[in-house]
Amino acid sequence: MGAVGVLGWWLLLLQVVPWATGARPCSPKHFGQDSIVCVCNATYCDTLDPVALPAPGAYIKYESSKAGKRLERSEGRFQRSLHAPGLLLTLNVSARYQRIKGFGGSLSDSAALNILQLSRPAQDRLLRSYFSESGIEYNLLRLPMACSDFSTRPYSYDDVPQDFELKHFRLAEEDLKMKIPLLHRASAMSSRPLSLLASPWTTPAWMKSNGDVRGKGILKGQAGDKYHKTWANYFIKFLDEYAKHNVTFWAVTAQNEPLAALLTPPQFPTIAFTAVSQRDFVVHDLGPALARSAHRTRLIIMDDQRIHLPHWAKVVLGNATAARYSAGVGVHWYLDSIVPASCLDATHKLFPDHFLLYTEACSGFLTFRFSVSLGCWERGVHYSHSILTVLNHFVAGWTDWNLALDLKGGPNWVKNYVDSPVIVDSSKDVFYKQPMFYHLGHFSKFIPEGSQRVGLHSSRRCLTCQLQHVAALRPDGALVLVVLNKSVGAAQARGGEGSSLVLLAQSLSLPRFGWDVPFGIRDPVLGFIETVAPANSIQTYLWRQQ
Repeated sequence: MGAVGVLGWWLLLLQVVPWATGARPCSPKHFGQDSIVCVCNATYCDTLDPVALPAPGAYIKYESSKAGKRLERSEGRFQRSLHAPGLLLTLNVSARYQRIKGFGGSLSDSAALNILQLSRPAQDRLLRSYFSESGIEYNLLRLPMACSDFSTRPYSYDDVPQDFELKHFRLAEEDLKMKIPLLHRASAMSSRPLSLLASPWTTPAWMKSNGDVRGKGILKGQAGDKYHKTWANYFIKFLDEYAKHNVTFWAVTAQNEPLAALLTPPQFPTIAFTAVSQRDFVVHDLGPALARSAHRTRLIIMDDQRIHLPHWAKVVLGNATAARYSAGVGVHWYLDSIVPASCLDATHKLFPDHFLLYTEACSGFLTFRFSVSLGCWERGVHYSHSILTVLNHFVAGWTDWNLALDLKGGPNWVKNYVDSPVIVDSSKDVFYKQPMFYHLGHFSKFIPEGSQRVGLHSSRRCLTCQLQHVAALRPDGALVLVVLNKSVGAAQARGGEGSSLVLLAQSLSLPRFGWDVPFGIRDPVLGFIETVAPANSIQTYLWRQQ
């Protein structure tokens, strides 16, 4: 092989082998056909290089697939024309929409416990996977205020009855020994500022109508009274105590799932609010308490399913005082399949100055199968499908639930087990990075805070594929395009090769059901990218115009 041949071989290697510049590849483990996790331990974990923008006229692409690619990097160049235009996605940078706050997950008690059950080197690899430049660079992190169902016990920060002055308010061992140390470590690893979000599940038992942190109940009394004033001051005490440990919060939500009794087990820790009672609590108690405090912490209302929109926003934000105290609306994804995303558009149209933020999502909830499904690609698709959908309906960011769970999907003291992008097997000192982790990474690593969604026009509908896409302009001027091909390969299509859907596509001379989808990307400044979205894949394209 001549010198030119050797040089060409190395150039090819740099394009197709993602770890050639220092990144490490996935160490795969299969759990059934096409169910792949990446195994990490104290000595090894897959990593990424920091994102470096290509020269003008070039682009970089990251691809993950059911076939086994995990954020695999390659490069290419724009061209002046397309050989076979077909489906064309055209960027319109002059059409600007919502600003992006970011992406992340939740440091529940259970997540912290699972992380800390690993050896220190494995803990560091897990945290770097989420927060560092060698990982997917989360910038949002949600914490429960005191217990949630993902704790090992029910508790509050002040269990002394009638302590209206909160003299006995104390952070728990879970905060002091687990969550706060992990927050400091995550922050030190991150090149991006972390925005922390806190959500209460329950008041102390003596403030609740049922006298127990467990089970359905409401806050005693009515807005403006001593119970509501004390509960508002409980938020401030929480912020004060965390501040003593150099931890500050970007936002709090007024209540996690105020109508949680509709979905959750009867012993779930919660207090119920209606839109009206939350409005009054914000107007008379929580809003003024936050405004008077030394904290610059923002307030997010609702923090529940989008089935309540736009009604909840109309009730709370329709009040001028509540609107002034509130920054945005928190949304959970659990009932999205029965509620059209148009409710998000309607809410944004009514209240354009208040952001929409997805504050919780997870797979494996209320399932008759396995809460944890190791290597399940479809659960990753469920994540990216949700993110793409809601970003295109004015949502500013998306926050996953537990950062890490055990093989059972816990611990969880009410046995409400679910799945997680990272599953820890502490008996082997390993953790598994699931497809959900990489689907989230296609957004979190490449669409930083301050990015703005821009116009993206599709030339036609794809009849036999399921492409979803979104485009954003980053603060550094680079453009990002994420494309998801949800379709399955032909062998996986219902009925197989001879199915009616496949035969129909063939008879119409259309692409075979669920196969790779050729398409083009047009940047009016630079030209065209001619590319393919493989079946069951997600891609992120990144380039700059100058």
